[in-house]
Amino acid sequence: MPTISVNLPANSYNILISSGSLTQLGEEMKQLNLGKKVLLVSNPEIFNDYGQTCIKSLEDAGFETCTHLIPAGETYKTLQSIARIYDTALEHHLERSSTLVALGGGVVGDMTGFAAATWLRGVNFVQVPTSLLAMVDASIGGKTGVNHPQGKNLIGAFYQPKLVLIDPQVLKTLPVREFRAGMAEVIKYGIIWDKDLFTKLEQAGDIDRFASINQELLQTILIRSARAKAEVVSQDEKEAGLRAILNYGHTIGHAIESLTNYQQFVHGEAVAIGMVAAGKIASLMGLWTEEEANRQDKLIAKTKLPTKIPTELDINAIIETLQSDKKVKAGKVRFILPTQIGKVIITDRVTDGIVKNVIEQ
Repeated sequence: MPTISVNLPANSYNILISSGSLTQLGEEMKQLNLGKKVLLVSNPEIFNDYGQTCIKSLEDAGFETCTHLIPAGETYKTLQSIARIYDTALEHHLERSSTLVALGGGVVGDMTGFAAATWLRGVNFVQVPTSLLAMVDASIGGKTGVNHPQGKNLIGAFYQPKLVLIDPQVLKTLPVREFRAGMAEVIKYGIIWDKDLFTKLEQAGDIDRFASINQELLQTILIRSARAKAEVVSQDEKEAGLRAILNYGHTIGHAIESLTNYQQFVHGEAVAIGMVAAGKIASLMGLWTEEEANRQDKLIAKTKLPTKIPTELDINAIIETLQSDKKVKAGKVRFILPTQIGKVIITDRVTDGIVKNVIEQ
């Protein structure tokens, strides 16, 4: 089973990537010497597809398992939903040695991780991502949290899982739209870290759905994306510097999500639009070539992701929303901008005028 290590000073862990590995969840957790009680958190649709497989694996390995289901969707990523997880944890007498297992996409993973970080001041946490976006991004690195009405992920904590277990076969039930959203994060890794991955995606055939993507390429995508995230996080666990590059496309992307009340776009779609905007900003500032910007935009379009900011969004509202972004430092919005495919910089020198220019385009 391909294994990628996230090497941290105090909380190192492994990412396991293997087809059919869902049935090995219990045995993999047993090897970590975790407590007997497990709370499996999921949403109804994912649980219907994969919940019983996980429960059987856990119980066969000797774990006592209970469940908590969260309605699907970003709108439920709230403190109220976290309180309901606490209620279930209390009802089933979870202890400090107990484990919360997140079976689902990024929303489930973020909320389960935050609940684990804060219940009894911290219990064990395991990620079992079921969306492409969660597999390559959200499940790795320990960012947990919920949304505030004024902004995305403003409430949260850094809290590392004990294990990330990825079974590519669960992607067969992932809606096409969600698969494409995950590809936005894969393309991001190509831009910020892994030029060869970007080239492989350019040269590949269909990459916009699980049913048509080459399975060997999919395995490569999962391994290289997870490795890129692991390498960045290992160097900067709590976003003191380098880790901020993982937010490429997210600055304007988060603003779009917030201003459309998380209803119009899923996260990866907003990131795709944000990457196009960031690429145009980089071009206007002379940081990278128009040719490289076009290569990025062409690859995003190849994945059938959106590339344009909705015309109904007010430019000034976008600028104002950027000021509440977590990446603001000393009152200045920090953008991650490419200087070439495979390399980016972090800068606070993007003026409102440049941002307005790009949005208007």
